Amino acid sequence: MDNAGKTEGTQTFIRTVFMLAVSFAVGLLTHHLGMDKRQMISSSMFVMIVIATLVFWQFRLAIAFIGIGILMGTNVLTLPVFLRECKLDVILFLAGMMVIVGVLRDLGLFTWIIQGVIKTPRMTGRKFVIVIIFLSAGMACTIDEVTSIVFIATLIFQVCDTLKIRPMPFIIIAVMATNIGSSGTMLGNPVGILIGQNAIPPLSFMDFIIWSFPIMVITLTSTMLVLLWWYRKDINQLSEKLAARREMGLGLGPLVNIPYKRSLAIMIGMISFIALHHWLEKKLGLAPNTVLIVAPLVIAGFLMLWRHQRARYYIESNVDWWTLLFFMMLFAKAGTLQETQVTERVAEYFQQAFGNRLSVLIPAVISTTAIGSAFVDNIVFVAAFMPVVNKLVYTPLVWALLQGACLGGNITMIGSTANIVALGMTEKRYHSSIKFFEWLKVGLIVGTVSCLISWMSLSFLADYMPTRQQRLEQAARHMKYNPADLAEMYNIAEPNKP
Repeated sequence: MDNAGKTEGTQTFIRTVFMLAVSFAVGLLTHHLGMDKRQMISSSMFVMIVIATLVFWQFRLAIAFIGIGILMGTNVLTLPVFLRECKLDVILFLAGMMVIVGVLRDLGLFTWIIQGVIKTPRMTGRKFVIVIIFLSAGMACTIDEVTSIVFIATLIFQVCDTLKIRPMPFIIIAVMATNIGSSGTMLGNPVGILIGQNAIPPLSFMDFIIWSFPIMVITLTSTMLVLLWWYRKDINQLSEKLAARREMGLGLGPLVNIPYKRSLAIMIGMISFIALHHWLEKKLGLAPNTVLIVAPLVIAGFLMLWRHQRARYYIESNVDWWTLLFFMMLFAKAGTLQETQVTERVAEYFQQAFGNRLSVLIPAVISTTAIGSAFVDNIVFVAAFMPVVNKLVYTPLVWALLQGACLGGNITMIGSTANIVALGMTEKRYHSSIKFFEWLKVGLIVGTVSCLISWMSLSFLADYMPTRQQRLEQAARHMKYNPADLAEMYNIAEPNKP
């Protein structure tokens, strides 16, 4: 075996020992805290998945499969609980959205958007960055963060290659705007649909527009000012290159005519249908979020009938089954924490540490989630922490969880899927990468500023948000249930608590 193979084997061994040691330590800690055997096993296995995601990224699904087997083999997780907790509704929603995005890509919508930016008259470096920031956030809001960053990165590569300037500052700007924008609606990030579906009672698309979207806009604007200052030298260089190219009568790249109207109509129709889901459910007497989950599947079905020659391609190539299966295993493991009442114990410890005051709980949830999401995929952290937030009862904490999960992704280069995708594209194209601490310097500033603004915004809005009891009563009227029966359905021990 050569030296490279020995080094890789040693690193794998060290990572494995680290993963097992941390999992064993968690088991000992839960035993010390008085938890029973089932709680110890479920806690240890969930932490093992978290560590595996961090140190064995390429093997995370295999480890998740093995973990599910161990949980079932020890009777900590039963088959009915697995089927209930694997969140098939969320998985189907994401699969439908991935098919729709594939069709929109084929129809040229994203190419049309890119060309719209390229042919903007009298473009300057500052104007380009502002357009990139709001376009990244807007696309993340309406489609998803990964699709957004793929197409924004393509635009940045085209501009930077034409002008022969360094692309990395503009990639970082786009990624950070994408992560912030993904908190604006349910569609921007898998954690949005996960939180919306698992909040008690569930949140609608309009709830996100009313409470989360304004915070996103304020946070994005503040972050833009920070990034414009931080990368001012690169932005000035871009302005100089653009001015010189204009003097020569040259543009930023070749333009072709894109028939965009059909794809634009499909996207507007999809967003409108999803935005009206609460009204449609009320008219049809359906349970909350039924139309929200089904709409992408129905639209995807019609699109596959229309483009039937490509239907199999959309399912096999555009739907990321690897990630969706990982999410299913992860959700089931998080459900095991709730089933074994580990989350109740964690909620008790959290409340003992921070009390019942929202002025303390909001920053505690935001900071805890942001720090966790900076180093572990935010879906992992939200899946574990969502039941804890539900036990803490207060509505603003649900939004604090969402903000922390999305904003924390900007702190490190591994903090979100969008980060990893963008850096992978850059490394493949230019054979160069950014250093961890180079990202961390700007990431810490952006993460801190955005989390502080989110905290202040939520603290201001908290007094205007409906309490859980008010939301339960509204949902009961919607579903024609008695509020007490609905509270029992959601397993709320104290339905009259705020």
